[in-house]
Amino acid sequence: MKVLLIIPAYNEEKNIVKTVGAVDKFRKSCDFELDYIVINDGSRDNTYNVCRENNINCINLIRNLGIGGAVQTGYKLASMKGYDIAVQFDGDGQHDINSLGNLIEPIITGQADFTVGSRFIKENDNFKSTAMRRLGIKILSLTLRLFARVKILDCTSGYRAASAEVIKMLAQKYPSDYPEPESLVQIKKKGFRIEEVYANMFEREDGVSSIRAWKSVYYMIKVTVAIIIAGFQKGEC
Repeated sequence: MKVLLIIPAYNEEKNIVKTVGAVDKFRKSCDFELDYIVINDGSRDNTYNVCRENNINCINLIRNLGIGGAVQTGYKLASMKGYDIAVQFDGDGQHDINSLGNLIEPIITGQADFTVGSRFIKENDNFKSTAMRRLGIKILSLTLRLFARVKILDCTSGYRAASAEVIKMLAQKYPSDYPEPESLVQIKKKGFRIEEVYANMFEREDGVSSIRAWKSVYYMIKVTVAIIIAGFQKGEC
């Protein structure tokens, strides 16, 4: 079983060494073949040089493509190299690598084609989103359920795992701006099975999220409309 961690990174010079260090430590004890690739998404800080200086496997994008373009770059690599599972894993240290086994188990056992690591299946003492963000996630989750028949509580989670067949699809077509909720519709429309599993997450230690407060209203409107439109489309999105 070959698993690739896709680690998108934008201005993560203070986090990326610790994040990859946790991955390297986990690799020594896991019972499957685990590789990783950092996708430096045109960072304005020293992220790429930090990766080079610390011998971190990295693809350097010469311009910022956004989270969608960065993650799709990883899916393209996973497809080319024949990985069985590809996992999106944030470069800011918020995702707990020790939850990886739980995330990929439904794919390994043939119960799912795509899994979403969720903060909301049970109480998480290490990380809790703001009340406003939790409200936004609930609205998007309800929209997904009503218009796309996708039942996922943590629909904006970036801790996700894809089977080989889903990897091939996402390598060819992947939403560009805020892809997590939109791609769930795309995956569901193709008939793939999606399962939500618990994943532990931490607070960001350094840097700032790419989704700022002033963008929240724009984000909600854009993604909600995209989900509704995609939900009404017949066949593939």
